[in-house]
Amino acid sequence: MGKGKKHKKKAKGPKKECCKSKPRCKRCPIRMLAEGTLDPEDAKKLFQKSRNRKQAKKEHLAIPE
Repeated sequence: MGKGKKHKKKAKGPKKECCKSKPRCKRCPIRMLAEGTLDPEDAKKLFQKSRNRKQAKKEHLAIPE
């Protein structure tokens, strides 16, 4: 058997919708916005949906415009 190359898993971006679960998953856009790891351009696109906006307001987060 040959030696296989190990591949590093690339971190996936945020989910398109918040799943409303508690505790929040690692790819949740709400969690990423709170931590500051979400790109402002991505945040604009993700928080256009009313479901995501509602969840962000519930968590008292400022949504970038």
